Parts: sequence; C-alpha cells; structure tokens
Amino acid sequence: MSPGDLLYIDDLADRYAVSRSVVREALRVLAAMGMVQSRRRVGTQIRPASRWNVYDPHVIRWRLASKQRNAQLRSMTELRTAVEPQAARLAAERTSAEAASDLVSTAAKMWAAGKEGNDDEFLRLDIEFHRQVLAGSGNDMFMKLHELVAEVLAGRHHYGLMPRYPQDGALRLHADVAQAIQRGDGARAEEAMVRIMQQALDEMRSMWDGDADGTTA
Repeated sequence: MSPGDLLYIDDLADRYAVSRSVVREALRVLAAMGMVQSRRRVGTQIRPASRWNVYDPHVIRWRLASKQRNAQLRSMTELRTAVEPQAARLAAERTSAEAASDLVSTAAKMWAAGKEGNDDEFLRLDIEFHRQVLAGSGNDMFMKLHELVAEVLAGRHHYGLMPRYPQDGALRLHADVAQAIQRGDGARAEEAMVRIMQQALDEMRSMWDGDADGTTA
C-alpha cells in the first residue's frame, strides 16, 4: 500500500482474522507514530514517511529492518555526532562523583568484554555507557535520546555492521571520555566523544558511498 491509500476497519479485521477492537488499537498506535491519520467519514489514510515520528523507537526498528536501513543508520549517526559530544562536555560539568565513577567502571567492563569477544555483553555495556553520558549531561531532552541510541547500536549489532572485536582505539576513546568526565575536563570529554562519533561514521561510510540514496537493504 502507498501513502494516501485508505484503510477500513472491517476490511482489516477480515483480512487478518482479528476483532475490530484489535484493529482499532493497532490503528491508534500507528496514528500516534504519525503513520496513519483518521479522516471522519472517509477512513484511515496512510501518511507519507515524511510525516512519521522518526524519533519513535518502533519506527527506527522498522526502518532498520527495511530497505531504509542505510538511511536510518546515517541519519541517527549524524544526530549522535551533533548531540553526544556536547552531552559529554556537559556531563563533565554536571555529573556527580558517584555517577562519574560508575561511568569509568562501565568503560572498563566494555574494554574487558571487547577483548574477550563477548559481543552481546559489549553491546549491553555500550548502550549503558552512552545512556550514562546522556544522563550525566543533566539535559532531559538529551537523556530521552538514549532510547534512539540504543536502537541504532542494537541494529548495527543485529545486522552485522559492527566489528566482532572492537578496535583498541575505540575502547581507549570510551575510557578517555569516562576519565575526562570524572576529572571534570569538558573539552577533553567532548574531543574524545567527537572521535568516537567520527569512527562510527567512518565504519559505515563505505556502505553509504555505495548507496547514494540510502535505500539499499
């Protein structure tokens, strides 16, 4: 189906052999994501992708599983590049001593998991590390982005777009961020996070360069 097409509750209930209440709930959820719009006396209309709530974790997950995977990875990585270095700088200024110590501990555990090739544990710790940095910024809007970061990191892991054994440089940079935040060195924390983000961009650049419109699965 295409943007502008109409969906009807009775048709959907018959097609998928579910109750009308189930269809209504599904359409309600899709409407909250901006994917459909109910039009009185007309039906429920499919909306173009430009109207979707691209910050919704479900939308991110679906796009990662579609032909839009490369476009999703690119836009999310570019967003992270804009936000996370500033979050690291702010965390160095605002985070508590206890939270900074926890971040250093997470970075150390990441190093161990990366060296052991324990990719599931490394992914869990990587997601937690970036969550702690965003939380440490003291900016509630930055903090909310941790769900999006978790989705893109999990997506790269799921689709084999991350190295099995992280590079020593990447592990060291995470430790540098944590230590700089613990020392209250905002400039160093920001610089190290910029390098982490640049490395993520470089790791996927060949994929984007071979896919000019970002739509190849």
